[in-house]
Amino acid sequence: HVQLVESGGGLVQPGGSLRLSCAASGYTGSTYCLGWFRQAPGKEREGVAAIYRGGGGTYYADSVKGRFTISQNNARNTVYLQMNSLKPDDTGTYYCALRRGVCYLRHYWYKNWGQGTQVTVS
Repeated sequence: HVQLVESGGGLVQPGGSLRLSCAASGYTGSTYCLGWFRQAPGKEREGVAAIYRGGGGTYYADSVKGRFTISQNNARNTVYLQMNSLKPDDTGTYYCALRRGVCYLRHYWYKNWGQGTQVTVS
């Protein structure tokens, strides 16, 4: 049973930073992708960043390139999303998701989801 637990959200002023964490457990495979997605009220869930646990490749949405960094702590099965230079458009609920195999930034490729953590930039 895969469990994903996000933490680190909060309220921050424009230009500020936050670091989100996603602790993953219960997955027995050695190669998988962990992605971060966000959803604002009334909008579709969009992919933000992803990291491939098989080789460490990283992927970013154009809207966050140069501002967000995804990284991993293999020993703790934890993935982080460092978010800098935050903008009001970054506001939303941020979700961590896991899929077997390679990474995609489309939400429909992922079956396992966390409960989400709220990020508000205002």
